[in-house]
Amino acid sequence: MKPRLAIVIPCYNEEEVLPETVRRLTILLETMEADGRIAPKSRMILVDDGSADATWSLIEQYSKSVAMVMGVRLAGNSGHQNALMAGLNVAKNTRFDAIVSVDADLQDDINAIPEMVDRFSEGCDIVYGVRKSRATDTAFKRNTALFFYTLMQWLGVKSVYNHADYRLMSLRAVTELCQYRERNLFLRGIVPLLGYRTAMVYYDRNARFAGESKYPLRKMLEFAVNGITSFSVKPVRMVLGMGFLFLFIALCILVYVVHSLLEGTNVPGWASLILSVWFVGGCILIGLGIVGEYVGKIYIEVKDRPRYNIEKTTDTDEN
Repeated sequence: MKPRLAIVIPCYNEEEVLPETVRRLTILLETMEADGRIAPKSRMILVDDGSADATWSLIEQYSKSVAMVMGVRLAGNSGHQNALMAGLNVAKNTRFDAIVSVDADLQDDINAIPEMVDRFSEGCDIVYGVRKSRATDTAFKRNTALFFYTLMQWLGVKSVYNHADYRLMSLRAVTELCQYRERNLFLRGIVPLLGYRTAMVYYDRNARFAGESKYPLRKMLEFAVNGITSFSVKPVRMVLGMGFLFLFIALCILVYVVHSLLEGTNVPGWASLILSVWFVGGCILIGLGIVGEYVGKIYIEVKDRPRYNIEKTTDTDEN
Protein backbone atom coordinates (compact mmCIF):
# COMPACT_ATOMS: atom_id res chain seq x y z
CA MET A 1 0.00 0.00 0.00
CA LYS A 2 1.14 3.56 -0.67
CA PRO A 3 2.17 5.29 2.58
CA ARG A 4 0.42 8.42 3.74
CA LEU A 5 3.27 10.87 4.25
CA ALA A 6 3.63 13.80 6.68
CA ILE A 7 6.47 16.32 6.48
CA VAL A 8 7.04 18.06 9.82
CA ILE A 9 8.68 21.50 9.60
CA PRO A 10 9.53 23.46 12.79
CA CYS A 11 9.34 27.20 12.10
CA TYR A 12 10.74 30.09 14.13
CA ASN A 13 10.60 33.57 12.56
CA GLU A 14 10.58 32.10 9.05
CA GLU A 15 8.30 34.57 7.26
CA GLU A 16 10.95 35.26 4.61
CA VAL A 17 11.50 31.64 3.62
CA LEU A 18 8.09 30.11 4.33
CA PRO A 19 6.39 30.96 1.00
CA GLU A 20 9.18 29.26 -0.95
CA THR A 21 9.21 26.30 1.45
CA VAL A 22 5.49 25.72 1.03
CA ARG A 23 5.72 26.12 -2.75
CA ARG A 24 8.53 23.59 -3.14
CA LEU A 25 7.04 21.05 -0.74
CA THR A 26 3.63 21.32 -2.40
CA ILE A 27 5.19 20.56 -5.79
CA LEU A 28 7.14 17.68 -4.27
CA LEU A 29 4.08 16.10 -2.61
CA GLU A 30 1.99 16.47 -5.76
CA THR A 31 4.75 14.89 -7.87
CA MET A 32 5.22 11.99 -5.45
CA GLU A 33 1.47 11.37 -5.36
CA ALA A 34 1.30 11.44 -9.17
CA ASP A 35 4.23 8.99 -9.34
CA GLY A 36 2.41 6.59 -7.03
CA ARG A 37 4.99 6.85 -4.23
CA ILE A 38 2.60 8.22 -1.58
CA ALA A 39 -1.11 8.08 -0.90
CA PRO A 40 -3.51 11.00 -1.24
CA LYS A 41 -4.06 13.22 1.81
CA SER A 42 -0.34 13.41 2.52
CA ARG A 43 0.48 16.63 4.31
CA MET A 44 3.10 19.07 5.52
CA ILE A 45 2.76 20.05 9.19
CA LEU A 46 4.14 23.53 9.91
CA VAL A 47 4.90 24.02 13.62
CA ASP A 48 5.20 27.66 14.70
CA ASP A 49 7.59 27.75 17.68
CA GLY A 50 6.36 31.03 19.15
CA SER A 51 7.53 33.22 16.28
CA ALA A 52 7.55 37.00 16.76
CA ASP A 53 7.00 37.77 13.07
CA ALA A 54 4.20 36.89 10.64
CA THR A 55 5.04 33.17 10.48
CA TRP A 56 1.78 32.01 12.09
CA SER A 57 -0.35 34.34 9.95
CA LEU A 58 1.24 32.82 6.86
CA ILE A 59 0.67 29.29 8.15
CA GLU A 60 -3.02 30.06 8.76
CA GLN A 61 -3.34 31.48 5.25
CA TYR A 62 -1.68 28.46 3.66
CA SER A 63 -3.78 26.02 5.68
CA LYS A 64 -6.88 27.61 4.12
CA SER A 65 -5.59 27.97 0.57
CA VAL A 66 -3.35 24.88 0.26
CA ALA A 67 -5.02 21.56 1.05
CA MET A 68 -1.68 19.94 1.88
CA VAL A 69 -0.84 22.33 4.76
CA MET A 70 -1.62 21.75 8.45
CA GLY A 71 -0.57 24.26 11.11
CA VAL A 72 0.36 23.89 14.78
CA ARG A 73 1.13 26.88 16.99
CA LEU A 74 3.01 26.50 20.27
CA ALA A 75 2.30 28.82 23.19
CA GLY A 76 5.71 30.48 23.38
CA ASN A 77 9.15 29.53 22.14
CA SER A 78 9.90 25.97 23.29
CA GLY A 79 13.05 25.33 21.24
CA HIS A 80 13.72 23.49 17.99
CA GLN A 81 13.76 19.96 19.46
CA ASN A 82 10.51 20.46 21.37
CA ALA A 83 8.81 22.02 18.34
CA LEU A 84 9.91 19.04 16.29
CA MET A 85 8.52 16.63 18.89
CA ALA A 86 5.22 18.53 18.89
CA GLY A 87 4.92 18.07 15.13
CA LEU A 88 5.85 14.39 15.35
CA ASN A 89 3.26 13.87 18.05
CA VAL A 90 0.55 15.53 15.97
CA ALA A 91 1.51 13.39 12.97
CA LYS A 92 1.40 10.27 15.15
CA ASN A 93 -2.05 11.11 16.48
CA THR A 94 -3.25 11.77 12.92
CA ARG A 95 -1.99 8.29 11.96
CA PHE A 96 0.34 9.09 9.09
CA ASP A 97 2.26 6.04 7.88
CA ALA A 98 5.61 7.78 7.35
CA ILE A 99 6.82 11.05 8.86
CA VAL A 100 9.72 13.16 7.58
CA SER A 101 11.27 15.95 9.67
CA VAL A 102 13.08 18.79 7.91
CA ASP A 103 14.02 22.39 8.71
CA ALA A 104 12.22 25.28 7.05
CA ASP A 105 15.36 26.93 5.67
CA LEU A 106 15.56 24.66 2.58
CA GLN A 107 19.20 23.77 3.22
CA ASP A 108 18.42 20.06 3.48
CA ASP A 109 17.70 18.85 -0.04
CA ILE A 110 14.01 17.89 -0.15
CA ASN A 111 14.65 15.97 -3.37
CA ALA A 112 16.06 13.21 -1.14
CA ILE A 113 12.57 12.58 0.31
CA PRO A 114 11.39 10.32 -2.56
CA GLU A 115 14.39 8.04 -2.00
CA MET A 116 13.63 8.03 1.73
CA VAL A 117 10.09 6.89 0.96
CA ASP A 118 11.49 4.16 -1.30
CA ARG A 119 13.68 2.86 1.56
CA PHE A 120 10.62 2.97 3.84
CA SER A 121 8.62 0.95 1.30
CA GLU A 122 11.43 -1.62 1.35
CA GLY A 123 10.90 -2.14 5.08
CA CYS A 124 13.08 0.44 6.85
CA ASP A 125 11.49 2.19 9.84
CA ILE A 126 14.11 4.94 10.06
CA VAL A 127 15.86 6.57 7.12
CA TYR A 128 18.57 9.11 7.91
CA GLY A 129 19.34 12.02 5.63
CA VAL A 130 23.13 12.31 5.67
CA ARG A 131 25.24 15.07 4.13
CA LYS A 132 27.75 13.90 1.53
CA SER A 133 30.32 16.46 2.65
CA ARG A 134 30.79 19.72 4.53
CA ALA A 135 32.56 21.51 1.70
CA THR A 136 30.11 24.43 1.89
CA ASP A 137 30.78 25.04 5.61
CA THR A 138 33.38 27.40 6.98
CA ALA A 139 36.60 25.79 8.25
CA PHE A 140 35.59 26.58 11.83
CA LYS A 141 32.16 24.98 11.54
CA ARG A 142 33.53 21.97 9.65
CA ASN A 143 36.24 21.27 12.22
CA THR A 144 34.01 21.84 15.24
CA ALA A 145 31.40 19.48 13.78
CA LEU A 146 34.07 16.82 13.23
CA PHE A 147 35.28 17.28 16.81
CA PHE A 148 31.71 17.04 18.16
CA TYR A 149 30.88 13.79 16.34
CA THR A 150 34.25 12.28 17.32
CA LEU A 151 33.71 13.27 20.95
CA MET A 152 30.19 11.82 20.98
CA GLN A 153 31.51 8.53 19.57
CA TRP A 154 34.28 8.44 22.19
CA LEU A 155 31.72 9.06 24.94
CA GLY A 156 29.72 6.05 23.75
CA VAL A 157 26.77 7.98 22.31
CA LYS A 158 25.11 6.38 19.28
CA SER A 159 24.86 8.94 16.50
CA VAL A 160 25.06 9.15 12.71
CA TYR A 161 27.96 11.21 11.37
CA ASN A 162 26.88 14.30 9.36
CA HIS A 163 23.22 13.71 10.20
CA ALA A 164 21.12 16.49 11.75
CA ASP A 165 17.34 16.18 12.16
CA TYR A 166 16.52 15.35 8.55
CA ARG A 167 15.06 11.85 8.65
CA LEU A 168 12.05 9.68 7.84
CA MET A 169 10.42 7.58 10.56
CA SER A 170 7.59 5.09 10.41
CA LEU A 171 4.48 5.49 12.54
CA ARG A 172 5.59 2.78 14.96
CA ALA A 173 9.06 4.38 15.29
CA VAL A 174 7.52 7.77 16.10
CA THR A 175 5.12 6.10 18.54
CA GLU A 176 8.07 4.56 20.38
CA LEU A 177 9.99 7.84 20.25
CA CYS A 178 7.10 9.67 21.93
CA GLN A 179 7.46 7.34 24.92
CA TYR A 180 10.87 8.86 25.73
CA ARG A 181 9.88 11.45 28.28
CA GLU A 182 13.10 13.36 29.02
CA ARG A 183 12.91 17.12 28.92
CA ASN A 184 16.49 17.57 27.70
CA LEU A 185 15.90 16.40 24.16
CA PHE A 186 18.72 15.36 21.85
CA LEU A 187 16.89 13.51 19.10
CA ARG A 188 20.06 12.68 17.16
CA GLY A 189 21.02 10.48 20.10
CA ILE A 190 17.56 9.16 21.01
CA VAL A 191 16.45 7.96 17.55
CA PRO A 192 19.34 5.44 17.15
CA LEU A 193 18.28 3.89 20.47
CA LEU A 194 14.94 2.77 18.97
CA GLY A 195 16.65 -0.18 17.32
CA TYR A 196 14.48 -0.51 14.21
CA ARG A 197 15.85 -1.28 10.76
CA THR A 198 17.56 1.79 9.33
CA ALA A 199 18.95 3.11 6.06
CA MET A 200 20.79 6.21 4.90
CA VAL A 201 20.15 8.57 2.03
CA TYR A 202 22.96 10.96 1.05
CA TYR A 203 22.45 14.50 -0.24
CA ASP A 204 24.25 17.80 -0.82
CA ARG A 205 23.35 20.62 1.54
CA ASN A 206 22.15 23.83 -0.09
CA ALA A 207 22.65 27.45 0.88
CA ARG A 208 19.90 29.02 2.97
CA PHE A 209 17.23 30.46 0.64
CA ALA A 210 16.40 33.50 2.80
CA GLY A 211 16.53 34.81 6.35
CA GLU A 212 19.13 34.16 9.03
CA SER A 213 20.28 30.98 10.76
CA LYS A 214 18.43 30.23 13.99
CA TYR A 215 21.46 28.37 15.34
CA PRO A 216 24.22 30.88 16.20
CA LEU A 217 27.40 29.76 17.96
CA ARG A 218 25.86 30.12 21.42
CA LYS A 219 22.94 27.82 20.62
CA MET A 220 25.23 25.33 18.89
CA LEU A 221 27.37 25.11 22.03
CA GLU A 222 24.29 24.69 24.24
CA PHE A 223 23.04 21.96 21.92
CA ALA A 224 26.39 20.15 22.04
CA VAL A 225 26.56 20.30 25.86
CA ASN A 226 22.97 19.06 26.10
CA GLY A 227 23.75 16.13 23.82
CA ILE A 228 26.85 15.13 25.76
CA THR A 229 25.35 15.39 29.24
CA SER A 230 22.08 13.74 28.23
CA PHE A 231 23.71 10.53 26.99
CA SER A 232 26.99 9.99 28.79
CA VAL A 233 28.30 9.94 32.38
CA LYS A 234 31.93 9.79 31.23
CA PRO A 235 32.59 13.46 32.08
CA VAL A 236 31.72 12.75 35.73
CA ARG A 237 33.96 9.68 35.72
CA MET A 238 36.73 11.80 34.21
CA VAL A 239 36.46 14.14 37.21
CA LEU A 240 36.89 11.16 39.55
CA GLY A 241 39.92 10.04 37.53
CA MET A 242 41.39 13.54 37.75
CA GLY A 243 40.98 13.39 41.53
CA PHE A 244 43.03 10.18 41.75
CA LEU A 245 45.62 11.63 39.37
CA PHE A 246 46.08 14.73 41.50
CA LEU A 247 46.34 12.56 44.62
CA PHE A 248 49.12 10.58 42.96
CA ILE A 249 50.92 13.79 41.92
CA ALA A 250 50.60 15.10 45.48
CA LEU A 251 52.19 11.91 46.84
CA CYS A 252 55.06 12.23 44.36
CA ILE A 253 55.61 15.83 45.45
CA LEU A 254 55.55 14.72 49.09
CA VAL A 255 58.29 12.17 48.39
CA TYR A 256 60.33 14.85 46.59
CA VAL A 257 59.90 17.31 49.48
CA VAL A 258 60.98 14.73 52.09
CA HIS A 259 63.99 13.83 49.95
CA SER A 260 64.94 17.50 49.59
CA LEU A 261 64.66 18.03 53.36
CA LEU A 262 66.94 15.05 54.02
CA GLU A 263 69.48 16.29 51.46
CA GLY A 264 69.22 19.88 52.63
CA THR A 265 68.57 21.15 49.12
CA ASN A 266 65.02 22.45 49.57
CA VAL A 267 64.41 26.04 48.37
CA PRO A 268 61.11 27.71 49.31
CA GLY A 269 59.29 28.68 46.15
CA TRP A 270 56.27 30.93 46.16
CA ALA A 271 55.80 30.61 42.41
CA SER A 272 55.37 26.84 42.47
CA LEU A 273 53.00 27.11 45.42
CA ILE A 274 50.80 29.75 43.83
CA LEU A 275 50.75 27.92 40.47
CA SER A 276 49.76 24.68 42.19
CA VAL A 277 46.95 26.38 44.08
CA TRP A 278 45.58 28.00 40.93
CA PHE A 279 45.90 24.81 38.88
CA VAL A 280 44.18 22.58 41.43
CA GLY A 281 41.57 25.24 42.15
CA GLY A 282 40.73 25.51 38.45
CA CYS A 283 40.40 21.74 38.14
CA ILE A 284 38.09 21.69 41.16
CA LEU A 285 35.89 24.40 39.66
CA ILE A 286 35.74 22.54 36.31
CA GLY A 287 34.78 19.35 38.14
CA LEU A 288 32.09 21.15 40.12
CA GLY A 289 30.77 22.68 36.89
CA ILE A 290 30.49 19.28 35.21
CA VAL A 291 28.76 17.75 38.23
CA GLY A 292 26.51 20.81 38.45
CA GLU A 293 25.47 20.33 34.83
CA TYR A 294 24.24 16.82 35.63
CA VAL A 295 22.51 17.97 38.82
CA GLY A 296 20.75 20.65 36.78
CA LYS A 297 19.58 18.02 34.29
CA ILE A 298 18.20 15.93 37.18
CA TYR A 299 16.43 19.02 38.56
CA ILE A 300 14.71 19.67 35.23
CA GLU A 301 13.77 16.01 34.69
CA VAL A 302 12.22 15.35 38.11
CA LYS A 303 9.82 18.28 37.71
CA ASP A 304 8.37 16.47 34.67
CA ARG A 305 6.88 19.63 33.18
CA PRO A 306 5.34 19.51 29.68
CA ARG A 307 7.90 20.05 26.96
CA TYR A 308 5.53 22.32 25.04
CA ASN A 309 1.99 23.65 25.06
CA ILE A 310 -0.03 23.70 21.85
CA GLU A 311 -1.97 26.93 21.62
CA LYS A 312 -3.76 26.36 18.35
CA THR A 313 -3.99 24.03 15.38
CA THR A 314 -5.56 24.51 11.99
CA ASP A 315 -8.38 22.13 11.19
CA THR A 316 -8.68 20.16 7.99
CA ASP A 317 -11.76 18.23 6.99
CA GLU A 318 -9.56 15.27 6.06
CA ASN A 319 -8.34 14.86 9.67
